[in-house]
Amino acid sequence: MDSDTTSPSDVPPPDRKVLREAALAHLARFSTTRQGLEQVLLRRIARWERAALKAGMEREDVSTAAAALRPVVQAVAEDMIALGAVDDAAFAQNRARRLVRSGRSGRAVQAHLAARGVEADVREAVLEQVVEGFSPAEVELSSALVLARKRRLGPFAGAPSLRPPRTVAPKEEESERGLSPEEAEQRRALGVLARAGYGRDVALKVLEMDPAEAQEWMERLRAES
Repeated sequence: MDSDTTSPSDVPPPDRKVLREAALAHLARFSTTRQGLEQVLLRRIARWERAALKAGMEREDVSTAAAALRPVVQAVAEDMIALGAVDDAAFAQNRARRLVRSGRSGRAVQAHLAARGVEADVREAVLEQVVEGFSPAEVELSSALVLARKRRLGPFAGAPSLRPPRTVAPKEEESERGLSPEEAEQRRALGVLARAGYGRDVALKVLEMDPAEAQEWMERLRAES
């Protein structure tokens, strides 16, 4: 046999030990949820499937072996939870705090955590206590202010000459005809905040806030989180 030829026996399916080692290696580098870890291990199995098929293993045998490994993936994930290496609530708390401080709305944080398999009750609990001493409404307002500061909106707008160059799309330019510069600017700012998931009431409060008050909110957010 050619030394470069790979036979099915050369690519055995990953067993529980191999999958457990893969889980530990991943968790040593990354924080994740149970769903995230299971996806990592399932990708490991998918790589084996491709290698086994390339080596000449029958497709039906590959599918059967892969299906038998799915309960093993779940068992390995349970092991990691028991060890404390996977904790969906802790992951959600840390990730939500980081997202809020980057200017993400509560709606965006919810979507981010849901996509990573965090249960709804855990997501709700996290948003209730994501910033110590802040109510959910205060968290939403302060994170909207973070975004406003990044985009230089409302109390953070500064002098027009200091704003970065902005290209206006033809449709947007048409919709702004007949508006004063201040009205056009507010419409654009409301659009930025709306696309980020903030409600109109929060957006208006941010845009109408005094710069000194906005700065106080930023300092409080930094102190509490």
